[in-house]
Amino acid sequence: MTTARSSDVLIVGAGIVGLAYALAAVERGLSVTIIDRDARAVGASVRNFGHACVTAQSGELLDLALVSREKWLRYGGLAGFFHVESGAVAVARTAAESAVLEELCAARSSRHVQLLTEHEVRQRMGVASDPTIRGGALLHDDLRVDPREAVGALAAWLAAQPGVEFFWRTSFLGAADGVVSTSRGEFRAPRTLVCVGHDLDLLYPDLADEYEVERCALQMARVTAPAGFTLGPAVMTGTSMLRYPAFVETDAAASLRTEMAAEHPELLDIVANVMLTQRPDGTLLVGDSHRYGLTQDPFLAEPTTDTLLAEVRRLLGIELSVIERWQGVYASSARQPFLLAEAAPGVTAVIVTSGVGMTISLGLAEKTFAGF
Repeated sequence: MTTARSSDVLIVGAGIVGLAYALAAVERGLSVTIIDRDARAVGASVRNFGHACVTAQSGELLDLALVSREKWLRYGGLAGFFHVESGAVAVARTAAESAVLEELCAARSSRHVQLLTEHEVRQRMGVASDPTIRGGALLHDDLRVDPREAVGALAAWLAAQPGVEFFWRTSFLGAADGVVSTSRGEFRAPRTLVCVGHDLDLLYPDLADEYEVERCALQMARVTAPAGFTLGPAVMTGTSMLRYPAFVETDAAASLRTEMAAEHPELLDIVANVMLTQRPDGTLLVGDSHRYGLTQDPFLAEPTTDTLLAEVRRLLGIELSVIERWQGVYASSARQPFLLAEAAPGVTAVIVTSGVGMTISLGLAEKTFAGF
């Protein structure tokens, strides 16, 4: 066994949540050790849209998202990864969808949400031939990063900072009295932050049960687009308006759900959030569906992917060729959007339990360290 190594903070998990806490620690001049059981991030942090969905949050989540936004811009520059203040376009194809967007726009200033005409929606999306498009809204504060690049670039930037050390392929075995046991021996840190997402139940099952943490599995795909096709903003649809709190909290959302149940029950059946973003290489990330449970089967349902792709084709009116399909898994809880809980003395579990880790993690870390 190696001699115990010491730092001010030890972080378990090098996904976006763990890296967000490492960044907050470094900003405060603290030494940091980050351990991860894999050789690089391969979980939910690289399997998403790369969409910081800022504007569609509300309350505390919106506050956290706005702090995260500024940090994404800062570290995008410092770490040199793709980041763009693209905003997002929420497309309305029915009167019920338009009503949700109009209500949101009335509640927010035009600096954050701007209603768009049918022509403006089509113009901002580059191509959108669905004849039912009637308008939409521009969500100004939303950002895009490339999820397959951003997390790795942040880790590389952190690894180059004084007082920061990564130990990959290192499993967390427990912590007590400032001593952290791992598969590479013992480390010492007065504060340990456990940022392992849905795998919380593998380390602290009673805590996961107390906070009703389960796994949400989703299906996504990466597809080609015609040469020269450029999609600036992230694109959201009516299904997105049934998912994100700023939409869901509108009075009009109830009518939209009723309409969706009557006209597109297949989308509700798979708990769809039909949306898409474009990577720097021109390919599109499209999805997604949601399935909840303590344990998830690894199998992808082809009819689910077909349903999602059909919706994207209908919206864009272009041919799409699938390059990759995958299953994402993240922590979910009906009780709270994120979990901050003492797992043991000096050990804090930090889990985003609402699928918005890319959106709020950097702000959540700032809030947590401010309270230490």
